[in-house]
Amino acid sequence: MQPYDLLLTPTMATTAFNAGAMRPTELAGKPMASPGDWTPFCEPFNLTGQPAATIPCGFATNGLPIGLQIVGRWHGDATVLRAAAAYEDATPWHDQRPVLDDAPAA
Repeated sequence: MQPYDLLLTPTMATTAFNAGAMRPTELAGKPMASPGDWTPFCEPFNLTGQPAATIPCGFATNGLPIGLQIVGRWHGDATVLRAAAAYEDATPWHDQRPVLDDAPAA
């Protein structure tokens, strides 16, 4: 039996990439060839079938959003969803949006 109910990780190894881009082209000067290069925190849980949720947890200095991944035990979906809701209730990030330079005026 494990002593923890949840594991918290970054969602990706990078901030969000530009709108319209299919993937980041590089990370810290290294070319990104496959999704595993920039999603190393997601793939293990996709393979194991553990429940996970990603929620906003702030913005990088470039203004792009950063994601927090909450991972639970097998069949622990309700625990993951409760934790995500509690985090969103306790922080302002889910109500904020990044500034889009090319966004049309409202």
